[in-house]
Amino acid sequence: MIPGGRNQRQMEQMMRRLGMATEEVPGVEEVVVRTKTKEHVFRSPEVTILTVQGVRTYQVVGTPEVRPRTSAPVPGPAPSVAASPPPAGPPEEDVRLVMDQANVSREEAVEALLQAKGEPAEAILRILSRGTR
Repeated sequence: MIPGGRNQRQMEQMMRRLGMATEEVPGVEEVVVRTKTKEHVFRSPEVTILTVQGVRTYQVVGTPEVRPRTSAPVPGPAPSVAASPPPAGPPEEDVRLVMDQANVSREEAVEALLQAKGEPAEAILRILSRGTR
């Protein structure tokens, strides 16, 4: 039971309505956070990705081993964090949400999301308000 009297299913539905999604990252062996002088090494951490309106936030849970950095940072651009390129259109969960709530086709949902700058609630409102004219 989740605090506030909600069960897991209700919480997941509420998160979908708000354009939020969580995803566990299986099989993570190690996460390293490097600063100029230290390394925070998490071995076998739990990693979760929280996506809110297309913005991905990574949550790392575990106990780090903090140690001095073994070599000086190399000047230049930081390496890319993303393992794959971002999707070409709105997140799939947002598309499904708009399709379900506004009872429209996938193409209409994607178009509405693009016009609403990725905001599912705005896309739904635009679709529903044009249907009443």
